[in-house]
This record gives sequence, structure tokens and C-alpha cells, in this order.
Amino acid sequence: MNIPSELKYTKSHEWVRLEDGVAVVGITDYAQKELGDVVYVELPEVGRTLAEDEAFGTVESVKTVSELYAPVAGKVVEVNALLAEKPEAVNADPYGEGWMVKIEVEGEPTGLLDADAYAAVCED
Repeated sequence: MNIPSELKYTKSHEWVRLEDGVAVVGITDYAQKELGDVVYVELPEVGRTLAEDEAFGTVESVKTVSELYAPVAGKVVEVNALLAEKPEAVNADPYGEGWMVKIEVEGEPTGLLDADAYAAVCED
């Protein structure tokens, strides 16, 4: 299981990379493996304001549909348009071209886990 140490994580299996006040968000390698082949990703409109832990979209796989939750509060400034054409990028490269949204962070994020704490969540 790939859990990059430079990222932060949520118990609901999203990852976060903070870059100058903007959070790049996607789902983890563990999550994409559990879901199976991703066939559709529904993402929010640019400009939508999200509360921390608010559902903002869904990932549909051959097995199930799973909600996506905002790991930080803020405004959506970009969505990954590639996923409309190529949702399988979530499976192929969850930490790279499979990212989902960029959120301009408002306030200080709470409840984010480091790689070791997230690994413990996955083992439960």
C-alpha cells in the first residue's frame, strides 16, 4: 500500500497536499484499491464553498458508489477535468493525475492524519 509521507490524510480515505494555502485533494491508494475500477467521478462546481468534512462529490466504481468528503474548509478553485474523460486515472495514479479538487483553505485544518496514523486506520 502506497502512503506518501509528505501528504496528510483523513479517516474517510482522502489525501491532502497543501501548497501555498491551497489543498490538492484526492482519494488514497488504499481507497482506490477497495473501490475497484473507477468508472465515473462527480466533482463540485468551481467556486463552491465547502465546510470541513462536507460531502462534495462521488466516486463510482464497478462495485459501489462512494462519497467524497472535504478534508479542509474553503472554496473550490479547480477541479480535475481529466477525470470526466479518464476516471481510471484515479486507479492508475491516485496521488498524481488522479487528483480531484483544489480548495483554497479557510482557517486551520483539523483532524488530518500523518502517514503513520493513516496506515493504522487502514489496518483496522
